[in-house]
Amino acid sequence: MAVAAPPAGQAEAGPGDAGRAGAGTPDAGAPRAGAMEGGAVRWPAAAETDSSDVPAPVHSPADVPGTDSDGRPLTGPGAESGGGAGAAPGGPAHEEAGAVRVRHDHRAAPGGGTATGAAADAGGAARTTGDRAAAVAGAAPDGAAEPGGDPDSGDFPLAAPDPRTAEHAPAAPAAGEKVCVACRSGRVDPDGYCENCGHAQPRERDHMEQELDTVAAVSDRGLRHHRNEDSFAVSSTALPDGSPAVVAIVCDGVSSASRPDEASAAAATAANEALLASLPRGTHPQQAMHEAIVAASEAVNALAQEPAGAMGHDAHRHQNAPACTLVGAVAAGGLLIVGWVGDSRVYWVPEDRTRPTARLTEDDSWAAQMVAAGLMNEAEAYADDRAHAITGWLGADAYELEPHTAAFKPDRPGLVVVCTDGLWNYAESGEEMAAAVPADAQERPLHAAQVLVGHALDGGGHDNVTVALLPFAVRPDGAGSARASV
Repeated sequence: MAVAAPPAGQAEAGPGDAGRAGAGTPDAGAPRAGAMEGGAVRWPAAAETDSSDVPAPVHSPADVPGTDSDGRPLTGPGAESGGGAGAAPGGPAHEEAGAVRVRHDHRAAPGGGTATGAAADAGGAARTTGDRAAAVAGAAPDGAAEPGGDPDSGDFPLAAPDPRTAEHAPAAPAAGEKVCVACRSGRVDPDGYCENCGHAQPRERDHMEQELDTVAAVSDRGLRHHRNEDSFAVSSTALPDGSPAVVAIVCDGVSSASRPDEASAAAATAANEALLASLPRGTHPQQAMHEAIVAASEAVNALAQEPAGAMGHDAHRHQNAPACTLVGAVAAGGLLIVGWVGDSRVYWVPEDRTRPTARLTEDDSWAAQMVAAGLMNEAEAYADDRAHAITGWLGADAYELEPHTAAFKPDRPGLVVVCTDGLWNYAESGEEMAAAVPADAQERPLHAAQVLVGHALDGGGHDNVTVALLPFAVRPDGAGSARASV
């Protein structure tokens, strides 16, 4: 910011220049600050309040370095204690002139006395103004030093301790403890919040990734939900003949039910464990998938069980039992087996993108029922507000468990996409899903799953997003295709 220069012949005034010879030529009859009267310097009285209506601090000559009209220092080792023109306030000449007394907190008074004593001698003449200044500055009454303070330091003690060095500051995290992702210094309490800045920490399920040699999965909380209610399980095992079997299970918790996150996790774990137990024994993969869905249903039902009499206070508690949907795929022995309950889906995307894609599941939903009954076409049904109301799920309050399974024998390599509606809402048709899948998904399934989750987040991320990708390779002697449904 530019500053205007003083007029020619006029010196620029500095602190303490009010009574300096040559600092300007005011009118002869006009009073001026620091004018001599009775041999003492008269200082203008401070305003009662400042521009913010806060009591204005009172400053003494010792607070502003300078000289009087005779060129003598206002304060300092060379100041005279007598009543001459250079006498500091509080001297005899100053008292005779009737000037307003001010207190010198924590400073040596002229003549070797203390500021406290000088103020006491004044008989309280400046008590009101001095106490107000002390309150603003944070000083103790009567110039008393704060506990632990140095009365001769000349510094006013702080009104409150520095929060950066307060004794109640949180201790640094111990080795092995979680550190806040926001401030990078606070310890995370058992509720998942930083004890230093209060920032909520990401939950382990907010974003999950897993990759095996032949399958990968990614799950994300999305942008609108406060937690991730999806879950997945991927694994591989061997059939009795030693050929590999690859498993992918994806579950979506029903948000209107209680503990949907627990339901999806229990279902995914139970289904995966059931498949890993039955496939090596030689159980047909389609039968194994059916049994896995039944096991997942039993695991979710167990979450709703309460001790005897615990539900007596709420007759409708069973109507809000934990619930979820399930969809799974197994690639084993040249077959592709899919199974589902609910509205999560499986898509087939051929490696040769010139070939047609396909959706391999049918939703258990209001929209699918309308289409199946011929009452609406697919576009009209899924545009309705009731489209995503599911008619089949896993849970103690399900009307009847009806696991769906289907077996396919692809004659060409491709990619199996197993996902929740958090993804297919943004790529509903087979063609839209194929367009969203990266071209190198067969070689980089984890990267492709990350890209698909990003596609859903870029589209709005209104729901939790989970997808598992299972590259399907065709045996050299494989040809034709077949399908059986239950």
